Amino acid sequence: MKIEEQNTADIELGALIGRVEALKEAGFRLVQIHCTKLDDRLEINYSFDRNYEFQNLRINVGIETEIPSISGMYWGSFAYENEMHDLFGVQVKGMNIDFHGTFIRTAKKYPFREPEFRGEGPCQER
Repeated sequence: MKIEEQNTADIELGALIGRVEALKEAGFRLVQIHCTKLDDRLEINYSFDRNYEFQNLRINVGIETEIPSISGMYWGSFAYENEMHDLFGVQVKGMNIDFHGTFIRTAKKYPFREPEFRGEGPCQER
């Protein structure tokens, strides 16, 4: 069984577009974009693959920070970016397709920004 090599680089928001452009030019494909709330900040991971070699870019931003879209380089990223907006309230500037908050319909606006637990503590405390 082959175990894929994975590298994760913590980068500043200002370096995101340049690093994504370099990966695109090197032939990497976008695998996923993942957002996680950490206290009062958001951690956003961008994962790329080329021949089973994974490269991850991680940014850590404030909840109100606007981030640039990478949909100009990776067209399909609009789905991840709209999802981050609708679930976490991430403001993504320049999406090629912007659903303006209607991509995922939820009973509560930005439900993952301030998650509520019903009768249980957060799963990290189990």
